[in-house]
Amino acid sequence: MRIILASASPRRKELLKEIVGGFEVIPSRGEERADLSLPPEEIVRRLAKQKAESVFAGNADALVIGADTIVYFRGKVLGKPKDAEDAKNTLRALSGKTHSVYTGWCICVGTREYTGFCRSDVTFRKLSEEFIDEYVKSGSPLDKAGSYGIQDNARLTEKYEGSLTNIIGLPVEELKAQLRGIGVIS
Repeated sequence: MRIILASASPRRKELLKEIVGGFEVIPSRGEERADLSLPPEEIVRRLAKQKAESVFAGNADALVIGADTIVYFRGKVLGKPKDAEDAKNTLRALSGKTHSVYTGWCICVGTREYTGFCRSDVTFRKLSEEFIDEYVKSGSPLDKAGSYGIQDNARLTEKYEGSLTNIIGLPVEELKAQLRGIGVIS
């Protein structure tokens, strides 16, 4: 069976390799529409579903996996930064505090859809202005929800609780269990 990852994220691609051997990458081209008044777990499930369904529409012979990750802090969704200054402001806000990372997934196969989500909590170290400037200049935070990648620099975080792969962008254990449950992998 053809398996398609409906995401351009290099991090998701690497994580999916841990679960399934061969798959194609066909990024979703649809506009992501999020109702930010919903609970965070519902936001990520719906965004993942939009991605999976848009790719599945042209590939109904395949199993399509869509995923979406958000950072949730003090009742607000922190998406990808608009620019370097936005990234710096986000990192300042998260400095020394705990936030949650949610990743939702959707699997479309045949006439069925399976959805789920995972939540992890991350506590940042106190970040100096010098560190924030250096990190943002590296360019790494500019394409990531919450303006950071936990895998980028050990000096970012004090601790995390939950799934590390969820924080990176694809909860491997949960997705593996879902794929096992529907008989795609053993």
